[in-house]
Amino acid sequence: MIGLTYYGHSTFLLDIAGEKVLFDPFISANELAKDIDISMIKPDYILVTHGHSDHVADVEQIAKASGAKLIANFEIATWFANKGISNYHPMNHGGKLKLPFGTVKMVNAIHSSTLPDGASGGNPAGFVIETAQGTFYYAGDTALTYDMKLIGESYDIDFAFLPIGDNFTMDIHDAIKAADFVKTDKIIGMHYDTFGYIKVDHEAIKAAAKQAGKQLHILKIGEKTNI
Repeated sequence: MIGLTYYGHSTFLLDIAGEKVLFDPFISANELAKDIDISMIKPDYILVTHGHSDHVADVEQIAKASGAKLIANFEIATWFANKGISNYHPMNHGGKLKLPFGTVKMVNAIHSSTLPDGASGGNPAGFVIETAQGTFYYAGDTALTYDMKLIGESYDIDFAFLPIGDNFTMDIHDAIKAADFVKTDKIIGMHYDTFGYIKVDHEAIKAAAKQAGKQLHILKIGEKTNI
């Protein structure tokens, strides 16, 4: 079992056998997460999918305060290295990294990626993470893509973090197809409601998931659960 805390947008903190793994930290600039004190977040690892500000806004502050290892593509990792983050590991698509909590593989995502100052954020990505407690897919910001079928063919995915906000990413219907592609019935929704462009009808998305036989987890900001 993996412990999970939701901090809004696409930001999750996972407790995997005592190791704390933070994804795409965007908290202090998110009005919906104004009650979250980021000084209390002390991850061991920070995983970043792409360079947009709504995924990297709090990387520098949290990494420097916690000493967490930053894991991202080469462009993002070295961009933060120039900001004084020395504990980092660059990756790229198809590569794997073994860590104390499991194995991280960087996989494809269809999106864009520019860092806050306009620098290239390289290619956007997702992650497949294998652990003794379960294997999961963190899609990052992405469109539906047939590449997801390769994940389903190669891994036994227990659950998937999938964007559902539409406009910039998949909507719930494409997320359901993505879950089919990676062969899981458990979806943790992300990248919705934060901005006007990605507001969703909660009842409608829950109904769509139920009709498709999927377990859709829509968490409240600050909520903790086990999965």
